[in-house]
Amino acid sequence: MINTESTLPRWDLSPFFPGPDSPEFLNDFHQFVEQIGAMAVLHTQYNVRRRGTAAVDAAFVHAYEEVTAAWNALQDHKRLLESYLNCLTSTNARDESAKARLSELNTQSVRIDKMDTQYVAWAGTTDIDSLAAQSEVAGNHRFLLWKMQQKAAHQMSEEEEELASELRTSGLTGWSRLHGNMSALLQVPVDLPSGRQSLPMSSVRGLAHDPDRSVRRAAFEAEVAAWETVAVPFAAALNGVKGYQRTVRRRRKYADDVEPTLTANGINRPTLDAMQKACSESFPDFHRYMAAKAKLMGLKRLAWYDLVAPIGATAKSYSWTQAEQFILNNFRRYSEKLADFAARSFDEQWHDAGPRGGKQGGAYCTCVRPGVSRLMMNFDGSFNSVSTLAHELGHAYHNLMLKDRTALQRGTPSTLAETASIFCETLAFEASATQASEEERLALLDTVLERNLAVVVDIHSRFLLERGVFEKLEARDLTVPELNALMTEAQRQTYGSELEPLHPYMWAVKGHYYISGNSFYNYPYTFGLLFGLGLYAQYQQAPDSFKSRYDDFLSRTGMADAMTLGRGFGFDIEQPDFWRSSLDVIRRQISEFEKIVAV
Repeated sequence: MINTESTLPRWDLSPFFPGPDSPEFLNDFHQFVEQIGAMAVLHTQYNVRRRGTAAVDAAFVHAYEEVTAAWNALQDHKRLLESYLNCLTSTNARDESAKARLSELNTQSVRIDKMDTQYVAWAGTTDIDSLAAQSEVAGNHRFLLWKMQQKAAHQMSEEEEELASELRTSGLTGWSRLHGNMSALLQVPVDLPSGRQSLPMSSVRGLAHDPDRSVRRAAFEAEVAAWETVAVPFAAALNGVKGYQRTVRRRRKYADDVEPTLTANGINRPTLDAMQKACSESFPDFHRYMAAKAKLMGLKRLAWYDLVAPIGATAKSYSWTQAEQFILNNFRRYSEKLADFAARSFDEQWHDAGPRGGKQGGAYCTCVRPGVSRLMMNFDGSFNSVSTLAHELGHAYHNLMLKDRTALQRGTPSTLAETASIFCETLAFEASATQASEEERLALLDTVLERNLAVVVDIHSRFLLERGVFEKLEARDLTVPELNALMTEAQRQTYGSELEPLHPYMWAVKGHYYISGNSFYNYPYTFGLLFGLGLYAQYQQAPDSFKSRYDDFLSRTGMADAMTLGRGFGFDIEQPDFWRSSLDVIRRQISEFEKIVAV
């Protein structure tokens, strides 16, 4: 490998604060606490809680505008502190100061949650049509008001909602911290050809991209064994998180565990059903890809540790400098604006790239200030890592397009939050593929199909797992063997017979399951992939007119539902045919992959 921990960049957080114990941070945190107190006073002054009448007069308009302005300011301030501390704790699980400050922030967030319940009930029980007609502020937050109306209809009593908020900190957040910290600190002994090594879990999972199958197998077996050592506490955490979510969902009188995610994700049930129907129809096509890859590798069928194995030209390793140049060259083919933005992120040290002990696995982008982000990943030199870099930069570009919106308007649902990232991944793939030889194109196709397999097939297996957990929690908590059985059965239903062995501990791997606000987190990623592919097809048809519409679309993802925004590009996302058309793009890639393999 070209890359070592010392050659990979670490992000610069000093533009925000010198450190979590610095006078600057502590003073800012104190101001934040005072800001929460001022919000409480405002709520008392205007009696912000469920209203006995929906009528709107001039006094209510004034109150709504003042309270909403305060909420926007408070959310911006919270985002700064929360993102900064999460950056510290996700890259160093041993940073006790940052963990302590984050715990203090979570305690203060309970106060915010309680007031948010009041704000939702207050605005959500109002005649929002009348309010929007009389207030420009309300008109600009019309979609948010609609979501608050839907949420208010399912609220428990104010006292019950307050109790749920308090329990979320001591229960849900604690389970999430347990999973995140234990995962980040997990050291895994791996028997490699060079001898036994003790590696952080993020590095072990990165060995799935190693060209040597014996290395991949050893890493997989070591990984599974390591997850087994923490399976009991992780099972307790998962039961705790999902049990809480299920109990609150029932008390809020939602029809099932999926329903509360629909409004939050800006879609409706017909849209989800249409997408999942089209995806299920595509599984046999993905099985064809897996069979072709197995043939290329001289295998009867793939093992789990072969799914992201490099083939052909992808066996080469990229240095970080080469990855930067690849991104800049291919982004510039789309626009100078996108490329210049990526260059800014590199110049200003927005990236924390290297795997190391105490750092969580995976990758993410977080908006710290409007238009300013930080990006974390575990770069291993593979083309898949280069693709991940493009993906996270897409999120950062989306944040840039949202910078002039208010904090409440920037509340993009997860379904649309993946649009820009998938678009940038596709942009990088297509641009590089046009210049590739047949061998290189085969490798590029394999990389993009690995992603598509994960987002369409594996994501659906996770959906099935979570649905099964919720169903079985009707009777009691699930044991580790039961969770393993649910996971492998979900994998068999989606991957078919083309994969063996499976990964029974994926329920322990994925931190998303343990995040308090996440329920059925998985399907928005599939939505984002297929919606992004649909947008890319639009770009190919009319590149010049697309760019301004696309930037405007990204700036409005928190201001309308996905159905409305999709119609702006001629999409009818409530029909399976839209999703089939995006999946047809993937089918063509699979067919091309098969054709090259057969030569």
